[in-house]
Amino acid sequence: SQSVSPTQRGFHHCSNPSLPTIVETDASHYSLGGVLSQFSDSGKHPIEFDSHKPIPEELNSEIHHKELLGIVWALKHWRAFLLSLSSPFEVLTNHSSLQYFMSSKVLTCPTLPDALSRQDNVYPERGEDFISKNPMSFQHLIKQQALWQDSQYRSILQELGKGESIQDYSLDSSSQILLFKDWVAVPNDPTIQLSILQKRHDSPLDGHPGQEKTLKIVKQDFHWSGMTQFIKDYVSSCQQCSRNKNINHKKFGLLKPLPIPNGPWICLSMDFITQLPLSNSFDSILVIVNRFSKMAGFIPTMPSITSLDLAHLFIKNIFSKHGLPSSIKLNIPRDLSTAYHPETNGKTERVNQILEQYLWMYVGYHQDDWNTWLPLAEFAYNNSDHSSTKQSPFFTVYGRDPQFDSVHITQESYQKKYNQYSKMSRENLKFP
Repeated sequence: SQSVSPTQRGFHHCSNPSLPTIVETDASHYSLGGVLSQFSDSGKHPIEFDSHKPIPEELNSEIHHKELLGIVWALKHWRAFLLSLSSPFEVLTNHSSLQYFMSSKVLTCPTLPDALSRQDNVYPERGEDFISKNPMSFQHLIKQQALWQDSQYRSILQELGKGESIQDYSLDSSSQILLFKDWVAVPNDPTIQLSILQKRHDSPLDGHPGQEKTLKIVKQDFHWSGMTQFIKDYVSSCQQCSRNKNINHKKFGLLKPLPIPNGPWICLSMDFITQLPLSNSFDSILVIVNRFSKMAGFIPTMPSITSLDLAHLFIKNIFSKHGLPSSIKLNIPRDLSTAYHPETNGKTERVNQILEQYLWMYVGYHQDDWNTWLPLAEFAYNNSDHSSTKQSPFFTVYGRDPQFDSVHITQESYQKKYNQYSKMSRENLKFP
C-alpha cells in the first residue's frame, strides 16, 4: 500500500454536497474506522477520517456484526452531512458476509432495527444495463420478466401474444407495456410498486403528499391489485411525513369563508413568509393564491421590498401570464384583511404551512438553498388535489394533469382521459 502525507498536494479537499460521496468502513476486534470521501474532476479525495472504540457488549459480538456496527456508527457520525447531499451516496465495506444481510429473512435483535431502513441497490451488476436496473425508469421495470412471473398477467400475456383480445387489457406494440384500460399494469412485485411510490410520493415533484393525494397521483398512470391499501400503508409509515407535517383538525367555531370568485385569476390572496435564512440574498417568500382554482405562486423576495418592487414582481410573475385581477386580499389598505385572523385570508395561511413543510423536507443542512426549491414546491402544490375542487389546481386551470416522468401514454388514451377529466371538472366546479 502507498502511504499518503496529509500535506501532499491535492490531499485536502473541502466538502461539497453536490459531489458524489462514498463512506468506507472497516472493523477489527478492538475498534471501528471510517473514511468520508468525495469524487471530483481530479479524482477521489478524503474529507474526514475517524475511529470509534465499541463498548464491551459490542466487542463480544461476531465479526460480521462488528462490520455492520461500523456502517451504522459511520452513518450516525456523519449523518448531518449525508442528509445534506443532493444525491444518494455509497457505503463500501470489505466483509463478504454482509451481502446476505440485505436478503436475510431472520434477523437478530441487534440487526433488526438497521434492517428496517435497508433499500435495494440501484446500481447495475457487471454487464447489466443501468436503465433496466434503475427503479425510477418505470417502462423498463414493468417490461421486464416480472409480468411473466405474475400468475395473473402471465395468462393475459400469453393470450395477447396469440392475437386474442381480452377485455380491458391491451399490449402496446412499441414499448411492450401491458395496459389495463388506460393505465399501466403493474405486476405483483413489491419492489416495483415501492419504486413507483418513491417516485410519486418522495420526489420533490410531489412533496410527500397525504394518502388520498398520493393515491390520486399514482392512479393517473398505474394500476395493480391492492394498490389503495399498499399506498396508505406506505404513506402512514413515511418518516419524513411524520417528522415534518403538522396534525390538522377542523377549527372550532364558526368560519366565514370569502365569496367564491367567478373564474380563475380574478380574485387573489397574497401573503409573505419572512425571517428565513438567507438564500441567494433572499430571506422572504411572496405567496400568491388564486382563490378560484387554488393555484399558487411562490416568489423569493426580501422583507424590505417597496411597493414599487412588489408591483414589478406582480407584473412579471402574475399579470404577464394571467392578466389583471379584480381584487387582491392583502394586509394593505387597498383591501384590508384582519391581522392574526386566519379566517380572513385563511387559504393563503394554509398554503404557507404546506410550503414550509415542503422546504423542511428538502432544503440542505445549512438551509441556504431554499430559493432553488421554490419552483419544484410550486409544481408539487399545484399538481395535488384540493379538497374543495376535488382536483388539482393545474387541472382546474389547464384541463389536464401535467406529465412529469416517462410513463407511456398513447394518443388515444390521452384523449380519452382528457374528455373524462373535462366532464369531471365541469361537475366539480358547479356553483350551488
